[in-house]
Amino acid sequence: MSKLIKFTIIVIPVFLFGLFIGFVIPDTLISDTLNDGKNIESFSQNPKPINIDEYVQIRTNQDIHEKRQELINLIWKSDSLPSQKPTVEYNYVDERFSDLRNLQKIEKISLNMGHGFISHTYLFLPDNSNGKLIIYHQGHSGGFINGKKTIQDFLDSGFSVAAFSMPLIGMNNQPIVNIDNVGPVKFLKHNQFVLLESEEFSSLALFFTPITSTLNYLENNYSFSEFHMVGISGGGWTSTVYPALDSRILKSFSVAGSLPLSLRNTVNDVGDYEQFHPKLYSTTNYFEIYVLSSVGKDRGFYQIFNTNDPCCFSGETFKVYHEPLKKIISQFNSGDFDIFIDDTHDQHIISPFSTNLIIDKLS
Repeated sequence: MSKLIKFTIIVIPVFLFGLFIGFVIPDTLISDTLNDGKNIESFSQNPKPINIDEYVQIRTNQDIHEKRQELINLIWKSDSLPSQKPTVEYNYVDERFSDLRNLQKIEKISLNMGHGFISHTYLFLPDNSNGKLIIYHQGHSGGFINGKKTIQDFLDSGFSVAAFSMPLIGMNNQPIVNIDNVGPVKFLKHNQFVLLESEEFSSLALFFTPITSTLNYLENNYSFSEFHMVGISGGGWTSTVYPALDSRILKSFSVAGSLPLSLRNTVNDVGDYEQFHPKLYSTTNYFEIYVLSSVGKDRGFYQIFNTNDPCCFSGETFKVYHEPLKKIISQFNSGDFDIFIDDTHDQHIISPFSTNLIIDKLS
């Protein structure tokens, strides 16, 4: 084979792939969004406290309300949370969970959304209940079957559990969507969601609408005294942002779920499309999201970082904003924020240490 032919075979596909990546995620999108909407210095090389006042524009309860409304409008193109009703299969049997203790029954809650996306949720109802419900949200590594041990721990403590997986993951489907000027595209990864964005639709709705719909169903059919939220990895991201949108969530716990964009200095910490969605983080930033999820009567938002996490958000970078952000939130009359480190293992999990911490905070 001639050198010219070899050059053509190797170089041209690489060049075209580069063009494709540049089209799907332009350099300007990444550079613009990695600043939380502002030109923030990178602190991880020389950690020091951040002047949070410079980045958090939320100062009053009215500011909380207005920012929340702005985000709801961005995600759902509406002034209110969605009211879509799910379909429910009562007394659902899934042999994978048949050995769970203190389990009365499972309900399968399904929701059809835009562009053919379908979400499936399991509601685990215990025999002996404390009247409280935990929304458990799994990350990118698989469906909520991967969180079976954590679900069992919550059931053992009397909590009902509504278990979710991220879009495209677990039992959730991977539809083929016809995209204008592109054609039919099978959606397999979250980074493809950039193709769905329009003035009429935000892909962020795919992450949050199933939670809203399930909460509406639970409110109308059960009498839970409290709703809380726990998530790992991508589920930790969801457990960070969703409580900022819906104050029905009282206490939320994000395990290895997020850092402010300006503090992400390793490839693994950049995350999928939702972690740096340009419109979301030009409307607000992670610091403000943490405030929105923390403030309110009986509310609190807690981050748990695995010190030796092999996946993402390891170490102690959070120290540069921990105390400054606590101070901001303490200026409101209600709400709590804190960060905990888990150095008991070297995995990307919700460990027994973290599970016990969460249950203690909710007891």
